[in-house]
Amino acid sequence: MIDKKFLKDLGINKSNIGTCDGINWYDSGASERTVLSPVDGNVIASVTETDEKSYERVIRTSSKAFVKWRKVPAPKRGEIVRKIGDELRVNKNSLGKLVSYEMGKSYQEGLGEVQEMIDICDFAVGLSRQLYGLTMHSERENHRMYEQWHPLGIVGIISAFNFPVAVWSWNAMIAMVCGNVCVWKPSEKTPLSAIATHKIINKILSENELEGVLSLVTDCEKKLLGKKIASDARVALVSATGSTKMGKSVAEVVGSRLGKSLLELGGNNAIIISQNANIDIAIRAAVFGAIGTAGQRCTTTRRLIIQDFIYDSFIKNLMKAYEQIRIGNPLDEDNHMGPLIDKDAVEMYINAVDRIKKEGGKALIGGGVLEGEAYDSGCYVKPAIYEVENSFSVVQDETFAPILYVIKYSTLDQAIKIQNDVPQGLSSSIMTTKISEAEEFLSSSGSDCGIANVNIGTSGAEIGGAFGGEKETGGGRESGSDSWKAYMRRQTNTINYSDDLPLAQGIKFDF
Repeated sequence: MIDKKFLKDLGINKSNIGTCDGINWYDSGASERTVLSPVDGNVIASVTETDEKSYERVIRTSSKAFVKWRKVPAPKRGEIVRKIGDELRVNKNSLGKLVSYEMGKSYQEGLGEVQEMIDICDFAVGLSRQLYGLTMHSERENHRMYEQWHPLGIVGIISAFNFPVAVWSWNAMIAMVCGNVCVWKPSEKTPLSAIATHKIINKILSENELEGVLSLVTDCEKKLLGKKIASDARVALVSATGSTKMGKSVAEVVGSRLGKSLLELGGNNAIIISQNANIDIAIRAAVFGAIGTAGQRCTTTRRLIIQDFIYDSFIKNLMKAYEQIRIGNPLDEDNHMGPLIDKDAVEMYINAVDRIKKEGGKALIGGGVLEGEAYDSGCYVKPAIYEVENSFSVVQDETFAPILYVIKYSTLDQAIKIQNDVPQGLSSSIMTTKISEAEEFLSSSGSDCGIANVNIGTSGAEIGGAFGGEKETGGGRESGSDSWKAYMRRQTNTINYSDDLPLAQGIKFDF
Protein backbone atom coordinates (compact mmCIF):
# COMPACT_ATOMS: atom_id res chain seq x y z
CA MET A 1 0.00 0.00 0.00
CA ILE A 2 1.29 3.45 -0.93
CA ASP A 3 1.81 5.97 1.89
CA LYS A 4 0.15 9.14 0.56
CA LYS A 5 1.35 11.51 3.26
CA PHE A 6 3.12 13.45 0.52
CA LEU A 7 -0.27 14.62 -0.77
CA LYS A 8 -1.07 16.23 2.58
CA ASP A 9 2.41 17.72 2.82
CA LEU A 10 1.90 19.39 -0.57
CA GLY A 11 -1.60 20.65 0.23
CA ILE A 12 -3.32 18.36 -2.27
CA ASN A 13 -6.89 17.75 -1.12
CA LYS A 14 -9.66 15.51 -2.44
CA SER A 15 -10.89 18.49 -4.46
CA ASN A 16 -8.49 21.18 -5.73
CA ILE A 17 -8.85 24.52 -7.45
CA GLY A 18 -6.96 24.57 -10.74
CA THR A 19 -6.64 28.31 -11.36
CA CYS A 20 -4.16 30.62 -9.62
CA ASP A 21 -2.60 34.02 -10.29
CA GLY A 22 0.38 33.11 -8.14
CA ILE A 23 -1.27 34.35 -4.94
CA ASN A 24 -5.04 33.99 -5.30
CA TRP A 25 -6.85 30.77 -6.20
CA TYR A 26 -9.96 31.22 -8.36
CA ASP A 27 -12.74 28.67 -7.91
CA SER A 28 -14.39 28.85 -11.31
CA GLY A 29 -17.25 26.58 -10.32
CA ALA A 30 -16.62 24.71 -13.56
CA SER A 31 -16.62 20.94 -13.91
CA GLU A 32 -14.15 18.84 -11.96
CA ARG A 33 -11.66 16.50 -13.56
CA THR A 34 -10.78 13.31 -11.72
CA VAL A 35 -7.08 12.42 -11.79
CA LEU A 36 -6.17 8.73 -11.71
CA SER A 37 -2.76 7.31 -10.90
CA PRO A 38 -1.33 4.94 -13.52
CA VAL A 39 0.54 3.25 -10.66
CA ASP A 40 -2.49 1.61 -9.04
CA GLY A 41 -5.48 2.93 -11.00
CA ASN A 42 -6.85 4.75 -7.94
CA VAL A 43 -8.25 8.27 -7.83
CA ILE A 44 -5.66 10.71 -6.50
CA ALA A 45 -7.86 13.80 -6.36
CA SER A 46 -10.05 16.02 -8.50
CA VAL A 47 -9.35 19.41 -10.05
CA THR A 48 -11.76 22.24 -10.83
CA GLU A 49 -10.94 23.33 -14.37
CA THR A 50 -10.35 26.87 -15.56
CA ASP A 51 -13.36 28.40 -17.27
CA GLU A 52 -13.55 31.38 -19.64
CA LYS A 53 -14.11 33.92 -16.87
CA SER A 54 -11.21 32.66 -14.74
CA TYR A 55 -8.89 32.57 -17.78
CA GLU A 56 -9.68 36.20 -18.57
CA ARG A 57 -9.06 37.16 -14.96
CA VAL A 58 -5.65 35.48 -15.00
CA ILE A 59 -4.64 37.14 -18.28
CA ARG A 60 -5.74 40.59 -17.11
CA THR A 61 -3.86 40.16 -13.83
CA SER A 62 -0.77 38.97 -15.71
CA SER A 63 -0.89 41.95 -18.06
CA LYS A 64 -0.97 44.36 -15.10
CA ALA A 65 1.81 42.47 -13.35
CA PHE A 66 4.07 42.71 -16.39
CA VAL A 67 3.94 46.53 -16.33
CA LYS A 68 5.51 46.45 -12.85
CA TRP A 69 7.68 43.32 -13.11
CA ARG A 70 9.59 44.48 -16.20
CA LYS A 71 10.84 47.52 -14.24
CA VAL A 72 12.29 45.40 -11.43
CA PRO A 73 16.08 45.15 -11.93
CA ALA A 74 17.06 41.76 -13.29
CA PRO A 75 19.29 40.85 -10.30
CA LYS A 76 16.33 41.50 -7.98
CA ARG A 77 14.17 39.30 -10.18
CA GLY A 78 16.89 36.68 -9.80
CA GLU A 79 16.62 36.96 -6.02
CA ILE A 80 12.95 35.94 -6.22
CA VAL A 81 13.93 32.94 -8.34
CA ARG A 82 16.60 32.02 -5.77
CA LYS A 83 13.94 31.94 -3.05
CA ILE A 84 11.72 29.76 -5.24
CA GLY A 85 14.62 27.34 -5.64
CA ASP A 86 15.04 27.22 -1.86
CA GLU A 87 11.36 26.33 -1.39
CA LEU A 88 11.68 23.57 -3.97
CA ARG A 89 14.64 22.17 -2.02
CA VAL A 90 12.51 21.94 1.12
CA ASN A 91 9.73 20.13 -0.75
CA LYS A 92 11.87 18.01 -3.08
CA ASN A 93 11.01 14.58 -1.67
CA SER A 94 7.26 15.15 -1.48
CA LEU A 95 7.02 16.72 -4.92
CA GLY A 96 9.19 13.95 -6.38
CA LYS A 97 6.77 11.36 -4.96
CA LEU A 98 3.77 13.16 -6.41
CA VAL A 99 5.42 13.35 -9.83
CA SER A 100 6.11 9.61 -9.62
CA TYR A 101 2.61 8.70 -8.44
CA GLU A 102 0.72 10.97 -10.85
CA MET A 103 2.87 10.37 -13.94
CA GLY A 104 4.27 6.87 -13.33
CA LYS A 105 8.02 7.51 -13.61
CA SER A 106 10.31 6.03 -10.99
CA TYR A 107 10.72 7.88 -7.70
CA GLN A 108 14.40 8.45 -8.50
CA GLU A 109 13.40 10.06 -11.80
CA GLY A 110 10.78 12.12 -9.96
CA LEU A 111 13.45 13.38 -7.59
CA GLY A 112 15.69 14.06 -10.56
CA GLU A 113 12.98 16.14 -12.19
CA VAL A 114 12.57 18.31 -9.10
CA GLN A 115 16.36 18.62 -8.93
CA GLU A 116 16.26 19.98 -12.48
CA MET A 117 13.87 22.66 -11.24
CA ILE A 118 16.28 23.56 -8.46
CA ASP A 119 19.22 23.58 -10.87
CA ILE A 120 17.49 25.85 -13.37
CA CYS A 121 16.66 28.26 -10.53
CA ASP A 122 20.37 28.42 -9.69
CA PHE A 123 21.21 28.92 -13.36
CA ALA A 124 18.62 31.68 -13.72
CA VAL A 125 19.94 33.52 -10.65
CA GLY A 126 23.36 33.76 -12.29
CA LEU A 127 21.79 34.65 -15.63
CA SER A 128 20.00 37.60 -14.03
CA ARG A 129 23.37 39.42 -14.00
CA GLN A 130 24.40 38.31 -17.49
CA LEU A 131 21.69 39.48 -19.88
CA TYR A 132 24.34 40.96 -22.13
CA GLY A 133 23.98 42.97 -25.31
CA LEU A 134 26.70 43.85 -27.82
CA THR A 135 28.30 47.21 -28.53
CA MET A 136 29.12 47.91 -32.20
CA HIS A 137 31.31 50.51 -33.89
CA SER A 138 29.35 53.00 -35.94
CA GLU A 139 30.53 54.00 -39.40
CA ARG A 140 29.65 57.59 -38.47
CA GLU A 141 31.81 59.84 -36.32
CA ASN A 142 30.59 60.64 -32.81
CA HIS A 143 28.00 57.90 -32.88
CA ARG A 144 27.64 54.85 -30.67
CA MET A 145 25.70 51.67 -31.46
CA TYR A 146 24.65 48.93 -29.11
CA GLU A 147 21.86 46.44 -28.59
CA GLN A 148 19.55 45.80 -25.67
CA TRP A 149 17.29 42.91 -24.75
CA HIS A 150 13.85 43.72 -23.36
CA PRO A 151 11.15 41.43 -21.95
CA LEU A 152 8.32 40.30 -24.21
CA GLY A 153 5.31 40.30 -21.88
CA ILE A 154 3.17 37.26 -21.09
CA VAL A 155 4.78 33.89 -21.81
CA GLY A 156 2.31 31.03 -22.17
CA ILE A 157 3.81 27.68 -21.16
CA ILE A 158 2.08 24.52 -22.37
CA SER A 159 3.81 21.53 -20.79
CA ALA A 160 3.49 17.78 -21.38
CA PHE A 161 2.66 14.95 -18.98
CA ASN A 162 6.04 13.20 -19.17
CA PHE A 163 7.86 16.02 -17.37
CA PRO A 164 4.99 17.54 -15.39
CA VAL A 165 7.07 20.17 -13.57
CA ALA A 166 10.63 20.42 -14.91
CA VAL A 167 9.84 21.76 -18.38
CA TRP A 168 7.72 24.52 -16.84
CA SER A 169 10.69 25.57 -14.73
CA TRP A 170 13.04 25.56 -17.74
CA ASN A 171 10.77 28.18 -19.28
CA ALA A 172 9.38 30.06 -16.29
CA MET A 173 12.56 30.68 -14.33
CA ILE A 174 14.42 31.96 -17.39
CA ALA A 175 11.43 34.01 -18.57
CA MET A 176 11.07 35.53 -15.08
CA VAL A 177 14.62 36.85 -14.81
CA CYS A 178 14.19 38.23 -18.33
CA GLY A 179 11.31 40.34 -17.01
CA ASN A 180 8.35 38.37 -18.33
CA VAL A 181 5.31 37.00 -16.55
CA CYS A 182 4.15 33.42 -17.17
CA VAL A 183 0.86 31.58 -17.51
CA TRP A 184 1.24 27.81 -17.19
CA LYS A 185 -1.13 25.29 -18.71
CA PRO A 186 0.04 21.83 -17.60
CA SER A 187 -1.04 18.61 -19.27
CA GLU A 188 -4.61 17.65 -18.45
CA LYS A 189 -3.14 14.28 -17.43
CA THR A 190 -0.88 15.68 -14.68
CA PRO A 191 -2.48 18.82 -13.19
CA LEU A 192 -1.83 17.93 -9.54
CA SER A 193 1.95 18.25 -9.83
CA ALA A 194 1.43 21.74 -11.24
CA ILE A 195 -1.01 22.69 -8.48
CA ALA A 196 1.44 21.42 -5.85
CA THR A 197 4.25 23.44 -7.44
CA HIS A 198 2.14 26.60 -7.31
CA LYS A 199 1.34 25.97 -3.67
CA ILE A 200 5.06 25.67 -2.97
CA ILE A 201 5.93 28.94 -4.70
CA ASN A 202 2.81 30.72 -3.42
CA LYS A 203 4.67 31.60 -0.20
CA ILE A 204 7.42 33.47 -2.06
CA LEU A 205 5.04 35.23 -4.44
CA SER A 206 2.76 36.29 -1.57
CA GLU A 207 5.58 37.60 0.61
CA ASN A 208 6.79 39.75 -2.29
CA GLU A 209 3.32 40.80 -3.54
CA LEU A 210 3.92 39.32 -6.96
CA GLU A 211 0.36 38.69 -8.01
CA GLY A 212 0.18 37.70 -11.68
CA VAL A 213 3.90 37.01 -12.24
CA LEU A 214 3.48 33.23 -12.24
CA SER A 215 -0.03 31.95 -12.95
CA LEU A 216 -1.72 28.60 -13.50
CA VAL A 217 -4.68 27.47 -15.59
CA THR A 218 -5.83 23.86 -15.93
CA ASP A 219 -7.52 22.23 -18.87
CA CYS A 220 -10.05 19.50 -19.53
CA GLU A 221 -9.97 16.56 -21.93
CA LYS A 222 -11.12 18.81 -24.79
CA LYS A 223 -7.84 20.73 -24.48
CA LEU A 224 -9.49 24.08 -25.19
CA LEU A 225 -7.09 26.21 -23.15
CA GLY A 226 -4.08 25.36 -25.29
CA LYS A 227 -5.86 26.68 -28.36
CA LYS A 228 -7.02 29.73 -26.43
CA ILE A 229 -3.50 30.59 -25.30
CA ALA A 230 -2.13 30.07 -28.81
CA SER A 231 -4.71 32.42 -30.34
CA ASP A 232 -4.55 35.09 -27.61
CA ALA A 233 -2.69 38.15 -28.94
CA ARG A 234 -1.98 39.21 -25.35
CA VAL A 235 0.33 36.20 -25.00
CA ALA A 236 3.61 37.35 -26.56
CA LEU A 237 5.35 33.96 -26.62
CA VAL A 238 3.87 30.48 -26.55
CA SER A 239 6.29 27.78 -25.43
CA ALA A 240 4.74 24.39 -26.16
CA THR A 241 6.10 20.94 -25.40
CA GLY A 242 4.41 17.85 -26.79
CA SER A 243 3.77 15.90 -29.96
CA THR A 244 4.68 17.10 -33.42
CA LYS A 245 0.99 17.14 -34.31
CA MET A 246 0.25 19.44 -31.39
CA GLY A 247 3.22 21.66 -32.22
CA LYS A 248 2.16 22.14 -35.82
CA SER A 249 -1.29 23.21 -34.64
CA VAL A 250 0.17 25.68 -32.13
CA ALA A 251 2.62 27.08 -34.69
CA GLU A 252 -0.15 27.61 -37.21
CA VAL A 253 -2.40 29.47 -34.77
CA VAL A 254 0.39 31.57 -33.23
CA GLY A 255 1.87 32.27 -36.66
CA SER A 256 -1.47 33.49 -38.01
CA ARG A 257 -1.31 36.36 -35.50
CA LEU A 258 2.45 36.82 -36.06
CA GLY A 259 3.18 35.84 -32.49
CA LYS A 260 6.28 34.07 -31.25
CA SER A 261 6.42 30.34 -30.53
CA LEU A 262 9.03 28.07 -28.98
CA LEU A 263 8.37 24.43 -29.81
CA GLU A 264 9.84 21.30 -28.21
CA LEU A 265 8.26 18.37 -30.00
CA GLY A 266 8.84 14.71 -30.82
CA GLY A 267 12.07 12.76 -30.97
CA ASN A 268 13.10 9.55 -32.72
CA ASN A 269 16.48 9.19 -31.12
CA ALA A 270 19.20 6.74 -32.06
CA ILE A 271 22.45 5.46 -30.62
CA ILE A 272 25.08 4.30 -33.07
CA ILE A 273 27.02 1.39 -31.56
CA SER A 274 30.44 1.14 -33.20
CA GLN A 275 32.64 -1.95 -33.07
CA ASN A 276 35.04 0.40 -31.25
CA ALA A 277 32.54 1.05 -28.44
CA ASN A 278 32.96 0.30 -24.77
CA ILE A 279 30.24 -2.36 -24.72
CA ASP A 280 29.46 -2.10 -21.00
CA ILE A 281 28.81 1.64 -21.30
CA ALA A 282 26.80 1.15 -24.48
CA ILE A 283 24.54 -1.50 -22.92
CA ARG A 284 23.79 0.65 -19.87
CA ALA A 285 23.09 3.72 -21.98
CA ALA A 286 20.83 1.78 -24.34
CA VAL A 287 18.79 0.14 -21.57
CA PHE A 288 18.21 3.29 -19.53
CA GLY A 289 17.58 5.31 -22.68
CA ALA A 290 14.94 2.86 -23.86
CA ILE A 291 13.09 2.02 -20.63
CA GLY A 292 13.58 5.15 -18.49
CA THR A 293 10.21 6.82 -17.83
CA ALA A 294 8.76 3.72 -19.57
CA GLY A 295 9.91 5.10 -22.92
CA GLN A 296 7.93 8.32 -22.47
CA ARG A 297 10.72 10.84 -22.80
CA CYS A 298 11.15 12.97 -25.90
CA THR A 299 14.82 11.91 -25.65
CA THR A 300 14.05 8.20 -25.21
CA THR A 301 16.33 5.89 -27.20
CA ARG A 302 14.08 4.43 -29.89
CA ARG A 303 16.69 3.02 -32.32
CA LEU A 304 19.99 1.21 -31.89
CA ILE A 305 22.14 1.25 -35.02
CA ILE A 306 24.71 -1.51 -34.43
CA GLN A 307 27.79 -2.28 -36.50
CA ASP A 308 27.55 -5.68 -38.20
CA PHE A 309 30.87 -6.93 -36.79
CA ILE A 310 29.49 -6.88 -33.20
CA TYR A 311 25.77 -7.07 -33.94
CA ASP A 312 25.06 -10.62 -32.74
CA SER A 313 27.14 -10.39 -29.56
CA PHE A 314 25.72 -6.99 -28.66
CA ILE A 315 22.14 -8.18 -29.12
CA LYS A 316 22.89 -11.18 -26.89
CA ASN A 317 24.20 -8.91 -24.12
CA LEU A 318 21.30 -6.49 -24.57
CA MET A 319 18.72 -9.24 -24.15
CA LYS A 320 20.46 -10.46 -20.99
CA ALA A 321 20.27 -6.93 -19.61
CA TYR A 322 16.55 -6.74 -20.39
CA GLU A 323 15.97 -9.92 -18.41
CA GLN A 324 17.10 -8.02 -15.31
CA ILE A 325 14.61 -5.16 -15.67
CA ARG A 326 12.19 -5.00 -12.76
CA ILE A 327 8.78 -3.53 -13.57
CA GLY A 328 6.27 -2.38 -10.97
CA ASN A 329 5.30 0.35 -8.53
CA PRO A 330 7.65 3.25 -9.39
CA LEU A 331 7.69 4.41 -5.77
CA ASP A 332 9.51 1.18 -4.95
CA GLU A 333 13.14 2.08 -5.58
CA ASP A 334 13.98 -1.53 -6.43
CA ASN A 335 11.98 -1.24 -9.65
CA HIS A 336 13.47 0.12 -12.86
CA MET A 337 10.30 0.86 -14.82
CA GLY A 338 6.78 1.93 -13.95
CA PRO A 339 3.58 2.18 -16.00
CA LEU A 340 2.58 4.14 -19.06
CA ILE A 341 0.61 7.29 -18.29
CA ASP A 342 -2.84 5.82 -19.02
CA LYS A 343 -4.80 3.23 -20.97
CA ASP A 344 -4.81 5.41 -24.10
CA ALA A 345 -1.01 5.18 -24.07
CA VAL A 346 -1.28 1.40 -23.66
CA GLU A 347 -3.57 1.27 -26.69
CA MET A 348 -1.02 3.22 -28.77
CA TYR A 349 1.67 0.79 -27.62
CA ILE A 350 -0.43 -2.22 -28.68
CA ASN A 351 -1.17 -0.62 -32.06
CA ALA A 352 2.53 0.03 -32.61
CA VAL A 353 3.37 -3.61 -31.85
CA ASP A 354 0.74 -4.72 -34.35
CA ARG A 355 2.18 -2.36 -36.99
CA ILE A 356 5.68 -3.72 -36.40
CA LYS A 357 4.48 -7.26 -36.99
CA LYS A 358 2.57 -6.30 -40.15
CA GLU A 359 5.59 -4.51 -41.59
CA GLY A 360 7.84 -7.50 -41.02
CA GLY A 361 9.65 -6.66 -37.80
CA LYS A 362 11.28 -9.54 -35.97
CA ALA A 363 10.58 -9.81 -32.24
CA LEU A 364 13.71 -10.30 -30.17
CA ILE A 365 11.72 -9.53 -27.04
CA GLY A 366 8.04 -9.29 -27.89
CA GLY A 367 5.73 -6.66 -26.49
CA GLY A 368 2.55 -7.11 -24.48
CA VAL A 369 0.49 -5.83 -21.57
CA LEU A 370 1.45 -7.12 -18.12
CA GLU A 371 -1.22 -8.77 -16.03
CA GLY A 372 -1.52 -9.66 -12.35
CA GLU A 373 -2.26 -8.04 -9.02
CA ALA A 374 0.80 -5.79 -9.19
CA TYR A 375 -0.38 -4.43 -12.55
CA ASP A 376 -4.07 -3.83 -11.75
CA SER A 377 -4.10 -0.34 -13.24
CA GLY A 378 -3.77 -1.90 -16.71
CA CYS A 379 -0.99 0.56 -17.60
CA TYR A 380 2.06 -1.70 -17.28
CA VAL A 381 3.64 -3.08 -20.47
CA LYS A 382 6.65 -5.16 -21.45
CA PRO A 383 9.74 -3.36 -22.73
CA ALA A 384 10.17 -4.78 -26.22
CA ILE A 385 12.99 -5.11 -28.77
CA TYR A 386 12.36 -5.57 -32.49
CA GLU A 387 14.71 -6.03 -35.42
CA VAL A 388 13.47 -3.70 -38.16
CA GLU A 389 14.30 -1.70 -41.25
CA ASN A 390 14.63 2.03 -40.72
CA SER A 391 12.22 2.58 -43.62
CA PHE A 392 9.28 0.95 -41.79
CA SER A 393 6.55 3.54 -41.31
CA VAL A 394 6.21 2.59 -37.65
CA VAL A 395 9.93 3.26 -37.15
CA GLN A 396 9.59 6.66 -38.77
CA ASP A 397 6.92 7.61 -36.23
CA GLU A 398 7.52 8.32 -32.55
CA THR A 399 5.77 5.83 -30.26
CA PHE A 400 5.78 7.04 -26.65
CA ALA A 401 6.46 3.61 -25.16
CA PRO A 402 9.38 1.26 -24.28
CA ILE A 403 9.79 -0.17 -27.78
CA LEU A 404 13.40 -0.38 -28.98
CA TYR A 405 14.28 -0.95 -32.65
CA VAL A 406 17.61 -2.50 -33.64
CA ILE A 407 19.19 -1.98 -37.07
CA LYS A 408 22.45 -3.26 -38.53
CA TYR A 409 25.05 -1.14 -40.34
CA SER A 410 28.44 -1.64 -42.00
CA THR A 411 30.12 1.76 -42.42
CA LEU A 412 29.88 4.94 -40.36
CA ASP A 413 28.51 6.89 -43.33
CA GLN A 414 25.71 4.35 -43.58
CA ALA A 415 25.01 4.58 -39.84
CA ILE A 416 24.80 8.37 -39.93
CA LYS A 417 22.47 8.22 -42.92
CA ILE A 418 20.17 5.82 -41.03
CA GLN A 419 20.36 8.00 -37.93
CA ASN A 420 19.31 11.11 -39.85
CA ASP A 421 16.71 9.44 -42.07
CA VAL A 422 13.68 10.19 -39.87
CA PRO A 423 11.47 13.30 -39.70
CA GLN A 424 12.54 14.17 -36.15
CA GLY A 425 15.86 15.62 -35.01
CA LEU A 426 16.12 15.90 -31.25
CA SER A 427 18.82 13.75 -29.62
CA SER A 428 21.48 11.37 -30.92
CA SER A 429 24.52 9.49 -29.71
CA ILE A 430 27.48 7.44 -30.83
CA MET A 431 29.33 4.87 -28.75
CA THR A 432 32.96 4.73 -29.84
CA THR A 433 36.47 5.04 -28.45
CA LYS A 434 37.80 6.05 -31.88
CA ILE A 435 38.22 9.81 -32.07
CA SER A 436 37.80 10.02 -35.85
CA GLU A 437 34.36 8.38 -35.59
CA ALA A 438 33.33 10.72 -32.79
CA GLU A 439 34.46 13.81 -34.68
CA GLU A 440 32.75 12.71 -37.90
CA PHE A 441 29.51 12.16 -35.98
CA LEU A 442 29.72 15.66 -34.48
CA SER A 443 30.68 17.37 -37.76
CA SER A 444 28.40 19.17 -40.19
CA SER A 445 28.11 15.94 -42.16
CA GLY A 446 27.24 13.97 -39.03
CA SER A 447 24.17 13.99 -36.81
CA ASP A 448 21.47 16.45 -37.84
CA CYS A 449 19.99 16.60 -34.33
CA GLY A 450 19.96 19.48 -31.89
CA ILE A 451 21.71 17.24 -29.35
CA ALA A 452 24.61 14.95 -30.31
CA ASN A 453 26.47 12.95 -27.66
CA VAL A 454 29.54 10.72 -27.55
CA ASN A 455 29.68 7.80 -25.12
CA ILE A 456 26.55 8.80 -23.25
CA GLY A 457 22.96 8.01 -24.18
CA THR A 458 20.30 10.15 -25.80
CA SER A 459 18.45 11.04 -22.57
CA GLY A 460 19.54 12.96 -19.50
CA ALA A 461 20.33 16.44 -20.83
CA GLU A 462 21.91 18.92 -18.41
CA ILE A 463 20.27 22.30 -17.85
CA GLY A 464 23.48 24.19 -18.73
CA GLY A 465 23.15 23.46 -22.44
CA ALA A 466 20.47 24.65 -24.84
CA PHE A 467 17.84 21.91 -25.13
CA GLY A 468 15.94 21.31 -28.36
CA GLY A 469 16.02 19.84 -31.83
CA GLU A 470 15.61 20.32 -35.54
CA LYS A 471 13.14 19.26 -38.27
CA GLU A 472 9.83 18.07 -36.82
CA THR A 473 11.19 18.52 -33.31
CA GLY A 474 10.34 22.18 -33.79
CA GLY A 475 13.63 24.08 -33.72
CA GLY A 476 13.11 25.65 -30.30
CA ARG A 477 15.71 25.89 -27.54
CA GLU A 478 15.06 25.95 -23.81
CA SER A 479 17.10 25.95 -20.60
CA GLY A 480 20.81 26.85 -20.74
CA SER A 481 23.39 28.57 -22.94
CA ASP A 482 21.83 31.64 -24.63
CA SER A 483 18.30 30.18 -24.81
CA TRP A 484 17.22 33.18 -22.72
CA LYS A 485 17.18 35.26 -25.90
CA ALA A 486 13.98 33.50 -27.03
CA TYR A 487 12.16 35.16 -24.13
CA MET A 488 13.26 38.68 -25.01
CA ARG A 489 13.04 41.16 -27.85
CA ARG A 490 16.21 42.60 -29.35
CA GLN A 491 16.54 46.35 -29.78
CA THR A 492 19.35 48.06 -31.70
CA ASN A 493 20.22 51.56 -30.46
CA THR A 494 22.24 54.31 -32.16
CA ILE A 495 23.21 57.46 -30.28
CA ASN A 496 24.44 60.59 -32.03
CA TYR A 497 26.40 62.77 -29.62
CA SER A 498 27.64 65.25 -32.26
CA ASP A 499 26.24 68.58 -33.45
CA ASP A 500 25.71 67.25 -36.96
CA LEU A 501 23.47 64.66 -38.63
CA PRO A 502 25.60 62.49 -40.89
CA LEU A 503 23.59 59.79 -42.66
CA ALA A 504 24.56 56.16 -43.02
CA GLN A 505 26.27 54.88 -46.17
CA GLY A 506 27.57 58.46 -46.78
CA ILE A 507 24.22 59.65 -48.16
CA LYS A 508 23.96 63.44 -48.67
CA PHE A 509 20.70 65.21 -47.97
CA ASP A 510 21.08 68.95 -48.08
CA PHE A 511 18.39 71.64 -48.11
